[in-house]
Amino acid sequence: MPADAIDIRYVAELARIALTDDEVERFGKQLGDLLEHVNALSELDTASVPATAQVIESRNVSREDRLQPCLDREVVLAQAPQRQGGFFRVPRIIAE
Repeated sequence: MPADAIDIRYVAELARIALTDDEVERFGKQLGDLLEHVNALSELDTASVPATAQVIESRNVSREDRLQPCLDREVVLAQAPQRQGGFFRVPRIIAE
């Protein structure tokens, strides 16, 4: 997709970013340069490259589970700004 086909002002509006005319011009050029680079990468021969989900090897790191003492519930809840029964009370963050 050519950079001039992307409406920089519209994308900025979606991101709720106010841009000056100079910024629109500068970011439009930068986007064009980026898309040229992506197009150059698409011309590479990748037929012999195996498909991968990750480029860096991933492995699970685990440790042995072991029981150890923990803090007393009443001691911890006594330090809470607010509590409700045996739980911490926290402000609601999702609108009703």
